[in-house]
Amino acid sequence: MRFHDHRQAGRELADRLVERAGHGDLVDPLVLALPRGGVPVAAEVARALGTTMDVLVARKIGMPDRPEVGVGAVVDEDPPVFDEDSLAMLGMSEDEFASEVARQRAELHRREDLYRQGRPAPATAGRTVVLVDDGLATGVTARAALRHLRGTRPARLILAVPVCSPEAHAAMLREADEVFCLHRPESFRSVGQWYEEFPQITDNQVISTLRTPRISPAGPAGPR
Repeated sequence: MRFHDHRQAGRELADRLVERAGHGDLVDPLVLALPRGGVPVAAEVARALGTTMDVLVARKIGMPDRPEVGVGAVVDEDPPVFDEDSLAMLGMSEDEFASEVARQRAELHRREDLYRQGRPAPATAGRTVVLVDDGLATGVTARAALRHLRGTRPARLILAVPVCSPEAHAAMLREADEVFCLHRPESFRSVGQWYEEFPQITDNQVISTLRTPRISPAGPAGPR
């Protein structure tokens, strides 16, 4: 199973979540995208649920020689979250990534300022928060994001992705109240292999999507 592009993956994911919403217990839903790849997927989910979306910026901490492979992640000013198995495989400690953590945290805040343009982060307490990405390989970035969101006291915390590795899916079940993953292939090398078209989403596309009237944020808690 491969998705044509981010939007098609988002529509298929939205169908599952709309079915879930029909049970009537998605209280005051808020869709949060992990940028940049999660943004076009989350936009389709927000449209289908008839709610607003925003972004939660998390930054991956990559392997020294393979930065695309995440061994950790950072969100806001929270302590970094590391994948212990990856550190053991590398024979490295968390302290050895201190300079990279600082670099990624600075980039995180730069992107937050760029995407929000002075708008405050949305309130999540007491709401159903649906965190969306375009896929999970190790899942460490989503894990950091979910742990951050858990501390904001949402009523329910849902992770929704079109595709993920079986290992990431199992790990996310310990972090979220519910996990929606449409496809869990046994042979998983990268998220992009499960898309026919997998262009890099730009900052301008993120900003443009957040300005779309039907899904744009409206203040700290969104419209009621």
